Amino acid sequence: MGLALEEAHKASEHGDVPIGCVIVQSGNIIAATHNRVEIDKDSTAHAELLAIREAQKSIGYKHLLDCEMYITLEPCAMCAGAIVLSRVNQLFIATSDPKSGACGSVMDITNNTELNHRCEVHYGIYEAESSELLKNFFKKIRERNGRRS
Repeated sequence: MGLALEEAHKASEHGDVPIGCVIVQSGNIIAATHNRVEIDKDSTAHAELLAIREAQKSIGYKHLLDCEMYITLEPCAMCAGAIVLSRVNQLFIATSDPKSGACGSVMDITNNTELNHRCEVHYGIYEAESSELLKNFFKKIRERNGRRS
């Protein structure tokens, strides 16, 4: 999760929401990415989707069986769907997203029994650091836009 947090810092450096993602298979890092929505001008350039694509290229297969994903913020519905479709085995989330989280907060796509795959989800690793990074990022945006916290 420490590497995912480093990736999140990279995102904030170019104006993206500071979210980082790492995928590990058999103890080896096969993907490390961060949000690139603003810099790429692509609403689907979330850290999770970029990491999934990178990991699939790395292993040469569409399913990420026996893989673990480490993400600094609970994935949205789009990313949670991609996690299920790519068959990530375990998901480690630093902090929840009570506004749009789709891994247990607002909805739970990763453990929906109607879907063909479920993902084991764990919360809380580097929670304070991730939460603080996100709060500071949005505070700066509000200040830049002339609004106070």
